[in-house]
Amino acid sequence: MNIQGHAALVTGGASGLGEATARELARLGAKVAVLDVNPALAEKVAADIGGVACQCDITNAESVAAALAKATQAHGPARILMNIAGIGSAKRVVQKDGSAAPLEDFARVINVNLIGSYNVSRLFAAECAKLAPLEDGERGVMMFTASVAAFDGQVGQQAYSASKAGLAGMTLPMARDLAQHGIRVCTIAPGLFATPLLKQLPEPVQQSLAASIPFPPRLGKPEEFAQLAVHIVTNTHLNGEVIRLDGALRMAPR
Repeated sequence: MNIQGHAALVTGGASGLGEATARELARLGAKVAVLDVNPALAEKVAADIGGVACQCDITNAESVAAALAKATQAHGPARILMNIAGIGSAKRVVQKDGSAAPLEDFARVINVNLIGSYNVSRLFAAECAKLAPLEDGERGVMMFTASVAAFDGQVGQQAYSASKAGLAGMTLPMARDLAQHGIRVCTIAPGLFATPLLKQLPEPVQQSLAASIPFPPRLGKPEEFAQLAVHIVTNTHLNGEVIRLDGALRMAPR
């Protein structure tokens, strides 16, 4: 799909990997809606790229429907969806005090990362399927953001790894399901990236993490994630695939 002129939705688009992707899509001529729970940051990014900001809680069906309606009113129906919103967590199954890990924490991560992403995708797909087909019969494309933790999660990452493994596992059946509508589905599984959250760690910790990456021995750049995300859009034969973007990193147990 040629990105120029098409409407795109980016969840988590107000910061980190989402912001980088929103900016790259806009640079390539897309009409971008920045969906985020933080309205102030979303407005800032949208203003910078000539897009529209939509406050959105991806776990809430009504919130997503309202955000999609606002984006459609501003830019027309979207053909591109980038699911990048997500949260992290680290809890050992048995806590230091001997108590069991709180179930609420596990449920919250699954609800945001996995169910929230599916929530946005199902509503996007239902509208996208109504659009006229483009070249090759394509109507749209969506991307999920998993993680290398889906495959080699570390101690304490049960909730995060399960949520990201769920996205990886959903990719192929979703692509097969939506093939009849001409909607492609791919997933990126990033490794260690220089996001605002990771940059909050002490510099020695950041350097240690970077050194664990075989090559290049540095943290990934958000713009490198964005470059792969837009390539998925433009390469029509990419479908049903989970792509690791990690510099050959394989995470150690801890």
